[in-house]
Amino acid sequence: MIAIIQRVSSANVVVSKKTIGAINLGILALIGIQPNDDEAKSQRMCHKLLNYRIFSDDDDKMNLNVQQVNGGLLLVPQFTIAADTSTGMRASFTRAASPDKGQRLFNHLIQQAKNTYSTIETGEFGADMQVNLSNEGPVTFILEVQ
Repeated sequence: MIAIIQRVSSANVVVSKKTIGAINLGILALIGIQPNDDEAKSQRMCHKLLNYRIFSDDDDKMNLNVQQVNGGLLLVPQFTIAADTSTGMRASFTRAASPDKGQRLFNHLIQQAKNTYSTIETGEFGADMQVNLSNEGPVTFILEVQ
């Protein structure tokens, strides 16, 4: 499972001209699910997302996690993150989980996050989404769980 996370001052997801998820200060997490991913990896990713220290403390060091700053977590499914771009001029999606598996594990990730933390927003699996954000810093990381 792969996540591209960005520290944001605000972010939202729009589907069919309607905002379906929005946060202020927090983390926008674009989630890519691969064929070998499972519920255990989803749980490890949830833990990492909620505890990864990307917010500044009083000494301007990245020592605080999203929970410690009372921020939001916006989870957005994005299968293109799992693409194989190593050859040619067009991405291959053989490294992405099937849509059924991807949706099941994305929903599992959402449920785990909501069971742990209250400020969770989401995009919509399989939808044409417009994602808007104001990247703070900018701070962007790629997280992977094995």
